[in-house]
Amino acid sequence: MSAKVLIVDDAAFMRMMIKDILKKNGFEVVGEANDGLQAIEKFKELSPDLVTMDITMPEMDGITALKEIRAIDASAKIIMCSAMGQQAMVIDAIQAGAKDFIVKPFQADRVIEAINKTLG
Repeated sequence: MSAKVLIVDDAAFMRMMIKDILKKNGFEVVGEANDGLQAIEKFKELSPDLVTMDITMPEMDGITALKEIRAIDASAKIIMCSAMGQQAMVIDAIQAGAKDFIVKPFQADRVIEAINKTLG
């Protein structure tokens, strides 16, 4: 059975890029959110196997959303997505419970490697 993934990014283009990579590799994209608040609602509604979470978003940033989702489900598997130069935020995210991170612009093989490692 393919893993169900929730994609969270405020940029529709980035969501589309990740969705494309995931679908080509047999994953099921069950939902998308464009900010942290939406991410929490969708997580509760969809119970995805994995979440890809952008760090910098309006309304609620990815690290805050990560903490909220982990409070709902301590076993939630979340991979952070960051632009170059956000190392400090990535470290915060990992300490808050993120399983891995991928850097934009996305490289398909790195995205799949991070997801397989996290789900495995």
